[in-house]
Amino acid sequence: MRCRFYSQLLKGKTVKIACASGFWGDTAVAAPQLIYGAKVDYIVFDYLSEITMSLLIAAKKKSPDMGYAPDFVQISLAPFIKDIKKKGIKIVSNAGGVNPTACAAYLRQVCDQADVKLNIAVVDGDDLMPKVAELEKLGITEMDSGMPFPKTVHSMNAYIGCGPIAHALDRGADIVITGRCTDSSLVLGPLVHSFRWSMNNFDLLAAGSLAGHLIECGAQVTGGIFTDWHIVKDWDNIGFPIVEVGEDGHFVLTKPHHTGGLVSTATVSEQLLYEIGDPAHYFLPDVVCDFTNVSLNEVAENMVQVTGARGNPPSGEYKVSATYADGYRSTVVVPVGGPRASQKVKKSAEAIIKRCRRIFHQLHLDDFNEVHMEILGNESMYGSLSNISQDIREVVLWLAVHHKQSKALEFFSREIAPAGTGMAPGMCNIVGGRPKVSPVLKLFSFLYPKNNLNIRISMNGDFVEEYIPPEVPTKEYTKRAYPPPSSEEGHTESVSTGNSSYRLEELAYTRSGDKGNNSNIGVIARHPSYLPYLRQALTAERVEAYFSHLFTDRKGPLSERIRRFDVPGIHGMNFLLYNALGGGGIASLRVDPQGKALGQMLLDFVIEDIPDLKSLATKTKD
Repeated sequence: MRCRFYSQLLKGKTVKIACASGFWGDTAVAAPQLIYGAKVDYIVFDYLSEITMSLLIAAKKKSPDMGYAPDFVQISLAPFIKDIKKKGIKIVSNAGGVNPTACAAYLRQVCDQADVKLNIAVVDGDDLMPKVAELEKLGITEMDSGMPFPKTVHSMNAYIGCGPIAHALDRGADIVITGRCTDSSLVLGPLVHSFRWSMNNFDLLAAGSLAGHLIECGAQVTGGIFTDWHIVKDWDNIGFPIVEVGEDGHFVLTKPHHTGGLVSTATVSEQLLYEIGDPAHYFLPDVVCDFTNVSLNEVAENMVQVTGARGNPPSGEYKVSATYADGYRSTVVVPVGGPRASQKVKKSAEAIIKRCRRIFHQLHLDDFNEVHMEILGNESMYGSLSNISQDIREVVLWLAVHHKQSKALEFFSREIAPAGTGMAPGMCNIVGGRPKVSPVLKLFSFLYPKNNLNIRISMNGDFVEEYIPPEVPTKEYTKRAYPPPSSEEGHTESVSTGNSSYRLEELAYTRSGDKGNNSNIGVIARHPSYLPYLRQALTAERVEAYFSHLFTDRKGPLSERIRRFDVPGIHGMNFLLYNALGGGGIASLRVDPQGKALGQMLLDFVIEDIPDLKSLATKTKD
C-alpha cells in the first residue's frame, strides 16, 4: 500500500534516509529498528550540540585519542556491521566531534575484527584552533552581541555544509564521519550525491535541508515531546523518522511499520519550527531557506507529504562557534520535605551563600559572579506566574553558583552537607553527593570566509582531496535578515470579539528549543480559522510580559528581547526570545538552560473575549 502511495506522490528516482540518533545519548533501539525494520538507503546519526561539543573537547584534552562519540561505534554500528554491509546501507554521521580521525580509526578496527570491508571517509578541517593567534588580531566580534574576541578560547569549529559529504560519497564511501557540520547537511549530502543536484539550485537545496531539519532530532518528529503527548502510543518502541525524497525535492516523512509514536501534520509542524529563528531566513552554509510557505499533507496514517520549501543564495561565510573559559560553576540539588518546605529551603540556601561569603571575605576571595536559586515544586520556573501555595510540603532546592576561582567553589561545595545538621529540618540527601566544581565554557559565534577554510576528505586513513567550495552566487545579508516589522509593531488585523476564553493548549500546538542564549517558541494553530485570533492575542509584547522573569534586562526596544515571525504555510508563528536562557547551555545556572519547557509553559496563556472558535472550526470543516 505504501509503495503505491510513494509512486503517486514522488516522481522519478527516490532515496530513503532515516535518522537513528538525535543527540549523543539517544536510545540504542533506534539503529536495529531501522536496519532490520525499514528498507532504507542511508541512516544518519546526529550527535553534536553546543553542550556536546564542550564535553568532547574536555574529553580530548584528557586523552588525545578521544573527542568523538564512542557510542556511535560501540553501540550503534559494531553489533550490526555485517548486516549493514549486507543490506548496502550507507552511514553518515557527525559522531567525529572534535576528533573524526580517531573515530574512523576505531571503526576500522571494528570492521577488521568482523572481516567486513567498508570504505570509511573522514571529513575534517572545521577546527579553527590552529588559527587562533591569527584570528585574535583581526578584530573579530561576536555576531549578535558585538563582544570582542575572547582571550581564553577553548575551541573553535566552523559549521560546514553538505558538499564534502557528497564528495566523499561520490568517491565510494560507505560510511562518512564528519566533525562539526550543520545537522541537516547529514541528509542533504546524500541527496546531492544521489540526484546530482546542482549547488546553485537553491530550491532543491532548501527542500533537502528541510528534510534533514525535520529528522535530525530523531523521535522529536515522530511523536516525541509532542504537545498532545497523551495520544502518542508505545513510547517504549517509538518509531524513528524516515524521509523518502524525490528528485524534485518533494518528500514523504514516515516511520517503520509496527512501531510506536505518531507522524502527523501537527508533529511535523512542531519540528519544523524547532530551534529556528526567522523561518523566512534560515541560514545554512549552502542555502538560505524560506520555510514560511511549506505545505504539509497527511496522505495516509503516519505519512506526511512535505512541499514548498524555497531557497536563496547563501552568504560567503561559514558560521563558527567558539567556546571560551569563564570561571567555574557548581550546582547542588537537594530534596526537602515537611511543612513550609519552600520557606525552609529558601532560608537554608540564603544562609549557605551568606556563610560562603563570610569565608571568601576572610580568605580575600572575590564574591560570587552569580547566584541562582530555584525551588522546584512551587513553580519557580514560572516566576510571578506561579500559582502554587507557599505552604507546600515537598520541594527540591536547585542552587547554582558561578565564580572566577575554583578554590572558592570548593568551599561552597563543602558547605552544603552541614546545612543538613545545622539549618532547616527535612533536608533528605544531596543528589549525586557533594557537588562538583566544573569549568564554565561560554559560546562565541562569528562568521568566517568560506574560502579561508581548508576542508579535507580522507578515505580509509589516506588523504584523497581538499574540498573547494563551488562557485555559486552568494548574497550579503544583514546580521539578522529580518522581514518587514511584524503586525504587532505596525498594522494589526481586526477580528471579531465574543465572550469565550481559551487556554492556548486548546487552540494550538507549541514547541520550544535553544540556539546559544536565545530560545524560540513555535506556535501552530490547531485549525486555520484559529490563526487570526492567535495572532491578535499573542503579540510580542504579551509573550515578552508572560516570560518577563527570563529577561535580566528589559530596557531598550522590545525587538532586542523578542521578535515574532509568521509562518502561514503551517498556520503558525515563531517567537524568538533573545538572551533569555541565562547564558544558555553549560554556561547557564538555570534548571532549563535550553528553553525546553517554555513552549509547554506558554500553553497556559489565556486568550479571552473571542468567539466560540471550536464551533467556527466545525462550520469551516462542513
